Amino acid sequence: MIRNETDSSWILVTHPDHARLAGEFADAWGNENFERPEPFASVRHAVYHHDDGWLARDASPSLTKHGKPEAFTRALVGAYSAFEEIDLPSYLRVRKDATAAVAAQDVYAGILTSMHTYNLLTEQADASTIRPEHRPAYEAFLAEQLAWQRETAASLGASADALRRGFEFLQCCDNLSLIACSGYDQPRDLRHTHPDKHGRRHAINCRPAGPGAYALSPWPLGVSEVKLHLSYREIPKAAAVDAVSFAKAFADAPVIVSAIVLTAVG
Repeated sequence: MIRNETDSSWILVTHPDHARLAGEFADAWGNENFERPEPFASVRHAVYHHDDGWLARDASPSLTKHGKPEAFTRALVGAYSAFEEIDLPSYLRVRKDATAAVAAQDVYAGILTSMHTYNLLTEQADASTIRPEHRPAYEAFLAEQLAWQRETAASLGASADALRRGFEFLQCCDNLSLIACSGYDQPRDLRHTHPDKHGRRHAINCRPAGPGAYALSPWPLGVSEVKLHLSYREIPKAAAVDAVSFAKAFADAPVIVSAIVLTAVG
């Protein structure tokens, strides 16, 4: 779950809905200056499905010890630094399941999903917030994922450069979606730099341009304005008095769909 809030309510986006928004961004990518990464069908599958492991968990959300919906927030757009709000053993199981679910449909996409997970838990993580009793499981998980990536890539004869490009693209799409889902309100470069058709790499800057709108520079998409779809639920904070009440409020809440509009910097 990804969590935003107003004074009176929680705005909650499930991980699969976040991934769907990321996938729409992937579908819009590509113009006379920026090509899609290949093999695009597999890369696209990874973007759309990299969080499928959260399906069951997000269907039955829980509260933290502080009475907040257990979720990631805008503070984690740049780095995972609040493991105290996330049950790490459960999180690792979800991430392992996510890779397995994607790999069962598309092995190449599974490698990209595993690379994404590994990066989240290493480069983007503040490991100092991991409790000592969880560190052995954390380290074993990372070793297992890295070994699986290498063995599987070798069995496919997959190009390391192509895998790296697909991974960077997945991270970029994921980052744009996290910004929109969490209501991140500061300019920032999307993750990684991305090559143009001449091989020059560019940071794609994303900055707020009004409610539900963001401007990108340089412009990597195929048309001059792109409308994405963000699905979320709005839960009154008063309904989160206990876990049972919150779970019922979440189950009863309608899914709201709003537009996320992307434009080029003028």
